[in-house]
Amino acid sequence: MDLTRAVREALDCLTRQPNVLELEVFAAFNRSLLTRLNYTSHIPCNGVEEPKSNEMAGLGVQAVFNGPDGKPLIGFGSEPSDLTPEGALRALAKARQAAVHDPEFRSLPRSTGAPSALVGHHDPRLMNVEDPELVADEAGLKRLGLILGGDVSILQSRVAIASSAMPEPQADDWAFMSASATGMVEARDAKGSGWSITTRLEHFTDEAGGEAADNAVAAMDGVRVPSGDYQVIFGPQPVADLCNNLIVPSCQAGSFYSSSTPFLGRLGRAVAARGLSIYDHGAMPGLAGSRGITCEGLPTGRTDLIKDGVLVGLLSHWYDTQRLLHDPAAREKLGVDPAAAAAALAPRNGFRGDGGSGRSFESTPGTSASNVVVEGADPVSLADLAARVGNGLYVGRIWYTYPINGLRAGDFTCTVVGDSFIIRDGRIAAPLRANTIRINDNVTRLLGAVVGTTKDPRGTPLWAADEVVYAPAVAVSGVHVDAIAGFMEGLD
Repeated sequence: MDLTRAVREALDCLTRQPNVLELEVFAAFNRSLLTRLNYTSHIPCNGVEEPKSNEMAGLGVQAVFNGPDGKPLIGFGSEPSDLTPEGALRALAKARQAAVHDPEFRSLPRSTGAPSALVGHHDPRLMNVEDPELVADEAGLKRLGLILGGDVSILQSRVAIASSAMPEPQADDWAFMSASATGMVEARDAKGSGWSITTRLEHFTDEAGGEAADNAVAAMDGVRVPSGDYQVIFGPQPVADLCNNLIVPSCQAGSFYSSSTPFLGRLGRAVAARGLSIYDHGAMPGLAGSRGITCEGLPTGRTDLIKDGVLVGLLSHWYDTQRLLHDPAAREKLGVDPAAAAAALAPRNGFRGDGGSGRSFESTPGTSASNVVVEGADPVSLADLAARVGNGLYVGRIWYTYPINGLRAGDFTCTVVGDSFIIRDGRIAAPLRANTIRINDNVTRLLGAVVGTTKDPRGTPLWAADEVVYAPAVAVSGVHVDAIAGFMEGLD
């Protein structure tokens, strides 16, 4: 499938259409391969289901038209399955029909002059894996009444883009392989999880299944804890979930434009504990979210968000950068002169996300992270971090994390669902029973109360997320926890 030729021919054809001032043609092909794990150690089973796959290709056209009153109109249309000029013409007709005047629109993306820093970064073998090759290994999973579920999946994505401003087509391939597993020992009311993600086929192992089984066994006979404020070590998955749902959305240009971030007016100021740094890097070789170009045809790269506790940059795409820099209230929203903030708003994150399923030809670009990396200035081992905490909790997995009272307030809630333990005298002492506590706190308070991190951030994919978070364990003081009451108390 020659996407480069498709966008070149489409751009040439559409440029000749009447009243078209500016064009952008985007083509994408996505394939998702999936194998479900379904293993029971005490009931005869196959261990895995048959591989499944889905794929889709098509064109998206964003066009600027000359309006009847002389004001430009901008519209978007897409066409699935047909990459020919005829398909492009149908997409343009949809764009023309949907076109409206947007007073905040400046232009379609222009070249920044920087070359792509990442070329040929994907594993060609991973791009060419087919259904029959996608298998899972159940060795080592036979445990006392163990149930293991989950999936092994491969995402293969290929895109090309050309526009009036950047007529030479650019193309990029992207592929990674991930596994997610949940183990349960129902007789002992225990469950555990495991995951892995890699960009190289030879690096894929049975780590996720083994980890889920081990964690399920370690969680047997979990105990409850009362409501209160605790010293908490958040494991990589909770750190990733907090980043995905709270921190990254708060560090986007669009959130500043809409005044919906808890960091409003604080660019260049401290927003976290000294020593904590968070950045996004879309051009880091070997990381699962790395891509050579954005879905706007611009180079990816590193954007520092929080550096040594200070908010220094925002994720953005072309449209959001332009409208925020030209916003009359930009100084108030950013906290600095917008001209001085231009470098902090570089449009390196314009992606057409599809909920973790690739890059969509059916949507216009929005702001999305790629590889979010969390680091501490003086990382230690988990054992040393637990010793620093003394008495508290290790939270290994959360879910249903969301802001309450709006993102700007910073308040959030989430439920602890597994892989968690009680810390006593600086050591892991006992498993914490799943689904018995909920965390209710404030993300700005959490960031300011970080007391340490571990070494070796771990790549953590999240459900329906377009980014991958490389997170260590992070210790935070004074985290408020509420015991979950109700019908579950009768199970003790």
